[in-house]
Formats: sequence, structure tokens, C-alpha cells
Amino acid sequence: MQQISNRIAWITGAGTGIGRALALRLARDGWQVAISGRRSEPLDEVRVAAGELAGRILPLPVDVTDRAAMSAVAANIERELGPLHLVVLGAGMFATFRADKDFDATAFDRHYAVNLGGVINGINAALPGLKTRRSGHIVIISSVSGYRGLPLAAPYSSSKAALINLAESLKFDFDRLGIVTTVVNPGFVDTPLTENNTFPMPFLIDTAQAAERIHAGILRQDFEIAFPGRMAYLLKFMRCLPYGAYFWLMKRAMRR
Repeated sequence: MQQISNRIAWITGAGTGIGRALALRLARDGWQVAISGRRSEPLDEVRVAAGELAGRILPLPVDVTDRAAMSAVAANIERELGPLHLVVLGAGMFATFRADKDFDATAFDRHYAVNLGGVINGINAALPGLKTRRSGHIVIISSVSGYRGLPLAAPYSSSKAALINLAESLKFDFDRLGIVTTVVNPGFVDTPLTENNTFPMPFLIDTAQAAERIHAGILRQDFEIAFPGRMAYLLKFMRCLPYGAYFWLMKRAMRR
């Protein structure tokens, strides 16, 4: 994948954060990168940030919750750039949630529509071409918060858990089609999604570091890319704990 000019990638959620950093990283490697997000202005800013590589960035605004629009974008990419090789589905949202204060069911609707529905719509849009060619790579951006239910994050955490399960289930079918499946589980990354968090964010990394780790995992065709390692291993360990021990530990952590 290094310095190959005819490789085509599509990244959703690419106007900011990890998606933006990964788009620029792939462009430096010679990829043609179609970038999508709800608003055109951040996408145009990514193209400007690419500098002399701006010609490798194609901004295509879309709402990932609009299934027909997502399919239209995928068709547009293949028409304008060529067959898709890599699809990174990273559009997401996060808002803190307190069921003991105000149980707002619409918060679940919003998180599931974007975080889960957006990925499903992206797969639906890209899969026909990948399936016909029996090749390609689908990358689903989830989170370490999907390993266990976390405080203050019921809609977000449950949507990310669904993405991990989705990737695991789809891998069996995608393997038969020659399509590589990857799920990315970041910890805390310094993005617009996290900048307003008022709680501690251990092992926080920047978007450039996150993009490098995702890029390396894509090259290796890893099924899971999880980082930072200490955060991922801690939550994976806690996933193995009995419920009593897990709830006790999390309550103690929340009191600090």
C-alpha cells in the first residue's frame, strides 16, 4: 500500500479527528481519498491541509444516516476515482448520559442512528462493488468503551459494543468474499468528541498518533486495532471480571 497511486479509499467522519488525520496519512502514501462528513467546510479544510497533495483528496459531504445518499456517494466515488479498495467507517457522536437525572430515549436514537446505523449504511453502500471484485478492506471505528458498559455513556458505549459484535459476525461472511474486516477500538483521543469531557481521560493521545496506529494495522490487515495498549488491556481485563468486582471498581473510580 505504500506509494500506490491507484488505490482508492473512502473515509466517513473525515472532517475532524481521527478520520481527518487518517485521510492525510493515506494521501501521503499515494492514496486517492474520498472524505465524507455532514458539513462541507471541514472537508474543504482537510483538502487545504493536504497542501500539495490536495489533488488526492475528494470531499463528498453526506449524512451517514441517509442510506440512499450513502449509496449515491459510493457510486460517485467509483465513477470519479475508480474501484474502492478501502472503506473506513468512522462517523460518530458522543454525549454524556445520566439515567438517574433525565432518561432521554432520543439520546439512544441519535447515537444508534449515527454510530451504528452510519456504519451499516456505509457497508450497504460499498459492499456491492467489493463483493463483485471479491477484494477490499472494510474498517469499522468502534471504541474500547464497547468492551463493557461504562458510566455516563449508556448510549455511546452500547452502540460501540454493537459495532464490535457486528465486525466479529461479518468477518465470517467477508472472509468468504475475500474482503478484509478490521475493527478499531481507540481509547481517549484528543478530538472534538472528547474536548468537552469533564472526567479524567487516562492515556490520552493525539489524532496523529491514532492515525499512525490505524495505518499500521491496516497494512498488517489486523482484525482488531486497539490503542493505547494500556487502556485497551485494562478494559479487556475488566471485561473478564465478575460483575460484582467490576461494578465495585468502577464506582470507586467514579468517586475520585
